[in-house]
Amino acid sequence: MTYEEVLKAVFPLLDGIALASCMVVCKQWRDIARDDYFWKCICAKRWPSICKRPNPPTITYHKLYKNFYKRQKCRTLLPPRLSFANLEFYIDIWSEERLIFSEVVPGPILQAGIKIPPPGICDMLRFHLEGPEYKMTLPVVPSFTVPSGQNVSVSVLVERKDSNRVACIINKSMFDYIDRTAYRALAFDYLDFSPDYPFVSGIRAWISLLFMEDGNEGVIDVFGIEMDFCDAANSEQEVLWLLDMLDWK
Repeated sequence: MTYEEVLKAVFPLLDGIALASCMVVCKQWRDIARDDYFWKCICAKRWPSICKRPNPPTITYHKLYKNFYKRQKCRTLLPPRLSFANLEFYIDIWSEERLIFSEVVPGPILQAGIKIPPPGICDMLRFHLEGPEYKMTLPVVPSFTVPSGQNVSVSVLVERKDSNRVACIINKSMFDYIDRTAYRALAFDYLDFSPDYPFVSGIRAWISLLFMEDGNEGVIDVFGIEMDFCDAANSEQEVLWLLDMLDWK
């Protein structure tokens, strides 16, 4: 039996990982291991129904195995079609029925965030702001105060300046949870996505009021606003892709 015949007798007995390893031994082994018959044998063990058709559903059985033998790792995102330079955020906050904050915030301002946390905030909030998690933050200058017993609500719209379309991020949601250990008041709303993405749902936009540690009793002294989409987006690219998928009108 020749050297080549020995390889052709052994290769059908190997699993896919071993056969792929044989392809990098030398050119002769690679040329022999490329024979799609060997890969058909491997695919027949993994997906027996594949062999009920005379030809593989892909170009070759080798390609079929290579593409599907293990779950794909997270792939690198393509560059987003949106940029913060083309976005403006409309943020309105009410205490009961009284408007206490109303600003049009250019995207680059939210993108830049609070670069230096102010003095007088608690360590836990400082660690949060300086942490690696992606977040958009806005310094509030001058700060505003809210009586802690009042109902506070928020709405956020976003405009695409490149197409003059608007999407809703948060629609009159209540700040119904106050984390007094981290000095944050939180509200959220579920995002409305374009009909082009019918199977995407259940992703929330979170917005927080950031307040000082040494405020007066019963009053929240707000120095900043934070917004994130931590359910699904943990980087600037992911946030821009998520915003691109909204129901723009």
